[in-house]
Amino acid sequence: LQRMLSIAVEVDRSPTCSSRRIADEIFPFILNIPLRSQRETLLNTMESQLLRCRLLELLFQHSCDVPSTSSMSLEKILYFLSHCSVQLHFEDETATWQRWDEMLQYLSLLLMSYQTFPLAEHLRSSLSDRMDLIVQKAKPRLQESDNITNLDIQLKMEDFISRMQEVLGQPFPPQIQEKLFLLQ
Repeated sequence: LQRMLSIAVEVDRSPTCSSRRIADEIFPFILNIPLRSQRETLLNTMESQLLRCRLLELLFQHSCDVPSTSSMSLEKILYFLSHCSVQLHFEDETATWQRWDEMLQYLSLLLMSYQTFPLAEHLRSSLSDRMDLIVQKAKPRLQESDNITNLDIQLKMEDFISRMQEVLGQPFPPQIQEKLFLLQ
């Protein structure tokens, strides 16, 4: 399945459009996956970083009270950090700290997916155009909304941690502390 999805993203002239169409079709099924381990297995084994990035973007858009209309960027990831709700609609009787842990896991996965391929390997270009870019050793173009500062990150993380402290209290479980450190 993962290989077929990866090929389906690549066959179109515009991988970005393909990944959007495929993600829009798959997303309702992800919301119906009952177990966290099953959701994580699906997302972690996804071969197409662009498709994984889009699915995670949809997941966070779904969990925000006011979804962002901007395109995917580092700024949008910070928006998700500030505005997403831990009460994702597919959650069951899972402990609150585990839902925060899952959200942190997905935020980290989104950040890695976004930085790995769409920026570093020109995945927004078709396969034939990408080969030309690689031969020319062209650097990927950053979006204006990818220019975030350390202060932006620090302020959003402090806000996020204070929201978590209101819900979970102190000290955080070790899994949460580790994921916060890695995300920052």
